[in-house]
Amino acid sequence: MNDFPMRLQAYISKCGVASRRAAEELIKAGRVMVNNKKVTEMGFKVNENDIVQVDTETIEISEKLYYIALNKPKGYVCSNYDPKEDRFARDLINMKDKDLLFNVGRLDKESSGLLLFTNDGKFANSMMHPRYEVEKEYIVKLDRNIEIEDLNKALDGLYIDMPKPYRIKRYDFIPRTKQFIRVTLTEGKNREIRKIFSFLGYDVKSLVRIRIGCVELDDMEVGEWRNLKKEEIDGLLKGKQSLKQNLKEKKVRRKDGNRN
Repeated sequence: MNDFPMRLQAYISKCGVASRRAAEELIKAGRVMVNNKKVTEMGFKVNENDIVQVDTETIEISEKLYYIALNKPKGYVCSNYDPKEDRFARDLINMKDKDLLFNVGRLDKESSGLLLFTNDGKFANSMMHPRYEVEKEYIVKLDRNIEIEDLNKALDGLYIDMPKPYRIKRYDFIPRTKQFIRVTLTEGKNREIRKIFSFLGYDVKSLVRIRIGCVELDDMEVGEWRNLKKEEIDGLLKGKQSLKQNLKEKKVRRKDGNRN
């Protein structure tokens, strides 16, 4: 049940065009019209019979909610529209209502792996807001062996191009190599991992996201998509990690406890 009058950004989100924060940017950019009039006011409210358009396309609230995981290939962009690009991650989701979907968070063009899509703006806001600290885990291949002291610097936080530090939450070496490492983040600033390692003097050769909260990439083929399970959706909203990650952390805590 939808309550009207409704804030314009909330309406856009419920239509599955974008999250509320992204909808605010659309409004600010003058890309939204209500009853054939451009609206740039954040507090503007719409009524049930109002005609709302984004980029001249009429939008309507979708009653069905979708939660989808995609294994994004390298070379695809997360944007749903960019005149300079011709390969969009959303186009890999071959379903009737794919145009309602928007990506939750991003992966840059040269990165691959787990990417979530939805038309549920409230869910998207929960996943992207820093205070929820949803973990994202990546496998990173570097151009050379990494030094432990560099990883510790990244744990402490690095001031690169903004007042807030870039920081990793945790790292773990892939067995028998120091070029491949697992890195876990909770914020995920734009190109955060690439900026961190570039600042430390390394070149990222490949970057694959393998986990978001309790959702794992597992054996999904590149370009494959699937609907999230109910327990995965509930787990993401409750901030749960994957079963594998929980078991790994319990093992580490047990090991640390034996040393004392």
